Amino acid sequence: MPTNLDKVVYTARAHTTGGREGTSRSDDGMLDVKLSPPKAMGGSGAATNPEQLFAAGYSACFMGAMKHVASMKKVAVPADASIDAEVDIGPIPAGFGIAARLNVSLPGMDRAVAQDLVATAHQVCPYSNATRGNINVTITLV
Repeated sequence: MPTNLDKVVYTARAHTTGGREGTSRSDDGMLDVKLSPPKAMGGSGAATNPEQLFAAGYSACFMGAMKHVASMKKVAVPADASIDAEVDIGPIPAGFGIAARLNVSLPGMDRAVAQDLVATAHQVCPYSNATRGNINVTITLV
């Protein structure tokens, strides 16, 4: 069952033409990208693709969720914290599907505190909530 928003805080808007071989531009012009299928999918690989954009969006959103949770728990996210995101695409019975992996690095943070932070962020992050139960997502503290 879908979760309804209590309140809309922000709406992102993008206009895309040409699909995987086109362009996508946000209404404010901050995002303006050419799109191209990766070589592994028979494309030229000359531009970004939806999976790369999803990986960037999910990892940025998850970092934001970790910072939010950390402030609530009165702990500090290390300045050199990072997330390496991987998004796979492949066939499923009904067409194509994706899977995601987030490899979270929290250098110098106590392992138990870091693991709790990651687990709680996974409950808070909008991308995690959107993907939960729909695609395979693996989050690993490295």
